[in-house]
Amino acid sequence: MTLPNFNETLKKYAQLIAETGVNVQKGHSIVLQISVDQAPLARLITEEAYKLGAAEVIVQWNDDFIQREFLQHASEDHLQNIPQYKIDQTNDWVEKGASRISVVSANPDALAGVDADRVALFQSATGKALVNLRKATQANKVSWTVVAAAGKDWAAKVFPELKDSDKQVDALWDEIFKTTRVYEADPVEAWAAHDKKLASKADELNKEQFSALHYTAPGTDLTIGLPKNHLWEGAGSDNVRGEKFMANMPTEEVFTAPDNRRVDGYVSSTKPLSYAGTTITGMKFTFKDGKVIDFSAEQGEEVLGKLLETDEGARHLGEVALVPDPSPISQSGITFYNTLFDENASNHLAFGSAYAFNLQGGTEMTEAELKEAGLNRSQTHVDFMIGSDKMDIDGIKEDGTRVPIFRNGDWA
Repeated sequence: MTLPNFNETLKKYAQLIAETGVNVQKGHSIVLQISVDQAPLARLITEEAYKLGAAEVIVQWNDDFIQREFLQHASEDHLQNIPQYKIDQTNDWVEKGASRISVVSANPDALAGVDADRVALFQSATGKALVNLRKATQANKVSWTVVAAAGKDWAAKVFPELKDSDKQVDALWDEIFKTTRVYEADPVEAWAAHDKKLASKADELNKEQFSALHYTAPGTDLTIGLPKNHLWEGAGSDNVRGEKFMANMPTEEVFTAPDNRRVDGYVSSTKPLSYAGTTITGMKFTFKDGKVIDFSAEQGEEVLGKLLETDEGARHLGEVALVPDPSPISQSGITFYNTLFDENASNHLAFGSAYAFNLQGGTEMTEAELKEAGLNRSQTHVDFMIGSDKMDIDGIKEDGTRVPIFRNGDWA
C-alpha cells in the first residue's frame, strides 16, 4: 500500500462508517458483513463501534472463492434449503433492532461461468428465507449502510491499465476515499452538508407530487407512474427509533417508489451491471402496464433472464432514482462495475421490491396495503443504470401539465 497516510485515512473511514453510516449509539447491536480480505478495516470498524457504545459487534465473514465453490459443487438440496439457524439468526437481528454494515469488495465476475440455474436457485431460496430481514431493512425498522473496500480482483477490473496489482488497489482505495469525503478535514460534517443538499432536492420534488415521469434519451422513451402520496428521499434516513443513518456511502441520488402498474415504453442501460457474480451489459427492456414484456442484453442475458424470473415482482420496478450527470462519480469517467458506485453516476431504476418509506405511512402498512397502493413487492431489489448527458426527464402532473426536471442529464 503506497497511498500517503493510508492507515490514518482508513481509520477515518471506519469512524465515518460507524458514526454516520449506522450512527452507533450506546447499547446498539451491530452486524458487520465483510470479506476476509478486509480484516484490517473490519477491526477498525469494530473498534470504533465499541468506542461509540455498541453492546456487541457481530462479524459475518465472506469469501469469493468459498462462495463460488459452494455454488458450483454443493448438492441441490443445500442450494435451495437455507438452514434454520441462519433464519433464526437474522430474525434475532431484526428483533433486537441490530444495525447492519455491509462492506462490498467482491470481484464483479466472481461467479462468471457458474451455472446460472444454480445461482438463481440459491438466491431465490435466500430471498424467501430471509424475508423478515429484507422487510425490516426496506421499512427502515433498522439502521443499515452499504460501503466499499478495495478488493484486489475488483480493483483489477476497474483499473486494468495500471497492470501492477498494488497500484490498482491504491487507485480504487483513492476513489473510495474521494467519493465518501474521507479526505475532508471533517468527513462527518461534510456528510451532514451533503445530506442537507440532497434533502432539499427531495423536498422540491415532494411538493410537486407528480403523477408520472417521462424519460427520453437515445434508446429510451419511458413513462413511469408515481403513486399518490409518494415520498422522495435523499441521502440520510431515519429508523423507527428516530436515529439518522446513511444507507449508502457514496450517494448522489434522490429516489422514490414508482407505481409498479403504470410503466410503459422502452429503456436502455448506459452502464454495466454486476449481478450474481456476472457482468451484464447492453440491456434493453420494453414495459407494458408496468411489466417487462421483452428484454435483451449484449452480455449476461441468461443471468438477466434468471433475475427477471425470481418472482412476479422481479419484472416490475421498485425504485426510480435521479442522479445528475455532473455528479463527481460520473465526471470521474470511471466504470466501477459495482452498483454502489455506478448507480451514483447515473439516473437509475430498480427491479423488485419498493421501499415502504417511499410512501406516506408506508412503514406501518401491511404487504397487501403496500401492493394496493402500487408499491412493488418482491424477494429481490436490483438497480440498473439508464442515465447520460443526453437524458431529458419531464414531471407530469394530474392535469397533464409537464414540468422539466432534467435537461441533458442535469437538473433543469
